[in-house]
Amino acid sequence: MIQGGGIWLSSSGTVLAQRLFAETTLGRITVINTSSHWSGNYANTTGGSMASGQLSREEALACVGCRHACHILLYADTEAQLFEEIPIRHIILMQMRFDGLLGFPGGLVDPSEESLEEGLSRELWEELGFSLSVTLEDHVSSCHNPSSHLITHFYARRMEEKEIREVERAAASTATDHGHEVMGMVRVPIYTLKGGEGGLPSFLSHSFIGNSRSQLEDALVRFGLVTPEELQTALTHAEQRRKQLWGGAA
Repeated sequence: MIQGGGIWLSSSGTVLAQRLFAETTLGRITVINTSSHWSGNYANTTGGSMASGQLSREEALACVGCRHACHILLYADTEAQLFEEIPIRHIILMQMRFDGLLGFPGGLVDPSEESLEEGLSRELWEELGFSLSVTLEDHVSSCHNPSSHLITHFYARRMEEKEIREVERAAASTATDHGHEVMGMVRVPIYTLKGGEGGLPSFLSHSFIGNSRSQLEDALVRFGLVTPEELQTALTHAEQRRKQLWGGAA
């Protein structure tokens, strides 16, 4: 269930660059990445250049004294429409946690006892009540939070709509963690309603655990679930919504 802190650095280019620049200046992260198509430089606390720090999975696992947590994004395409008018396009699953924060299914894994993928598969059985064998091919990238010595490994799996509906049913009926660590599964609306108020902008204005919101934003563009322009528009409306709700507080 743990979802670590730190900031998730995106491969989506300039769409998140302005927001990520502001967050990385807080000096909370080190990037560890195993995806061959991910690269880029970001500013560090001194205002200079921080290399993307691409490391192999083996190097990440070799981190001395680090804890490891694995989480996964499950998604599927759909032809369904909201009100028979607005295309839903994709079913993307997150979960409402016991602490009222949004996050992805998964949790802590001890690499000395099991592989990252075996540990994540075990966590998914506990939280979703669904048997899913996670593989190395599902791995997206990893993020190291030096202050907590936690490396969060992020995975993604594309499923068929029938399968993902089975996951939702199992999570509510057979998962041992349902009603305890997990309050329920949540679908991410990727559309934006008229006026920019509802849909993805409203969803992004909620509270997320650790770096899960940045993981979501990166994955939406990385896997072509939204366009960079759609995400930028949603982020703009989400920020406006937060300012309205909190009187300008970050």
